[in-house]
Amino acid sequence: MFTGIVEDLGTVVQFSPRGSGAQMVVRTALPAADFSPGDSVALNGACQTVERCADGMLTFYALRETLKKTNLKYLQAGEVVNLETALRLGGKLGGHLVSGHIDCTAPVQSIKERSGDIALTIARPPAAAFPVVAKGSIAINGVSLTIAELNAESVSVCIIPHTWQHTNLRLLKIGSEVNLEADLIGKYVCTLLEPYNRRSAVSMDDLRQAGF
Repeated sequence: MFTGIVEDLGTVVQFSPRGSGAQMVVRTALPAADFSPGDSVALNGACQTVERCADGMLTFYALRETLKKTNLKYLQAGEVVNLETALRLGGKLGGHLVSGHIDCTAPVQSIKERSGDIALTIARPPAAAFPVVAKGSIAINGVSLTIAELNAESVSVCIIPHTWQHTNLRLLKIGSEVNLEADLIGKYVCTLLEPYNRRSAVSMDDLRQAGF
C-alpha cells in the first residue's frame, strides 16, 4: 500500500527482456537501509518487488501482465521513474490510499502552465475500467492528485509547482502514456453497486428490502 507521495526520482539503468517479462535496474538516491529483497516499491505507481539492492541500485522483475497494463513496457535506460516505498503503520498518509495496482494507461492530451499551477489533461478511459468522480482522488504515474475537471472525453488535474518539479510529470509530453489508478474506496463501491446498476427496474424484493 502506498500514498501517492513520490520520495525519489530514480533513473533506469537497465531494462531487458527476461522470460515472459522484463528485468529493470533502477538507480536511487534513497538510503540503502530503506530497502531489502522482497520489499514493495512503486515505480510510476506500479507495485514492484525488490529482488536485489546494492550500491544504490534496485533490481525488479516485471511480469508480462504488468507490462501489458502499465507504461513500464516503454522504459529505456536513462529514463526517470517515480519511486515510493511502501506505507508503514504509523507513517504519514500524505496523499490517499494507493494500492499500486494500475487500472489502465491513457495518453496526455494537454499540458498548460498557468500562474501558480500546471493543468494536466489526459484522455478518459471507459468508466467500467476506470471509475472516477469529480473532485475525487486519482494516481497518475503514482502521484496522488485531485480531479479538477471531468467530462466524457477527458480528466484534468491541477499540479502545484513543488509536485511538478519533484516528479516525472514535468517530463511528460503530448501523447505520453501515463499509469492510472482510480481511488481504491471508489472502486470497491462501484463493484458492490454494479449488480444493482445492471437492473432495468425496481423489483418487489428491492421494495421489501427498503421497508415498503
